[in-house]
Amino acid sequence: MARIKGAVTTRSRRKKILKLAKGYWGAKSKHFKMAKEAVMKSGNYAYIGRRHKKRDFRKLWITRISAACRMNGITYSKFISGLKKSGISLNRKMLSEIAIADAEGFAKLVEQVK
Repeated sequence: MARIKGAVTTRSRRKKILKLAKGYWGAKSKHFKMAKEAVMKSGNYAYIGRRHKKRDFRKLWITRISAACRMNGITYSKFISGLKKSGISLNRKMLSEIAIADAEGFAKLVEQVK
C-alpha cells in the first residue's frame, strides 16, 4: 500500500492562515504558530463585533427617536407605548429615518399617538 504524505494539505492550511494574518504586526504575520493565535483571536473579536453592531445601531435609533419626540413634546417611552396602543407597527430603524428625513411626518405620528 502506498504511503500518503500530508505536505500539500499542511502547506495549503498554513498558507490560508498566513494570508488571513497578512498585515499583522511583527512575527504575527510571518510565523505560523503566532499567526494562528492572532487569527483565532481576531476571529473572536469579529464575531463579538457583529453582535455589538446590532446593539449600537439600536441605541442610535432610540436616541434619534427620543430627541425627535422631545422636540414634539412627548417622551420616548410614551411615544412607543402610544404607537403600540394605536396599532402602528413601525420598527425603530424606520422611525429614526422618518425623524431625520421628514420632521413634519414625524410630528403627525406624534399627534396620532397623543
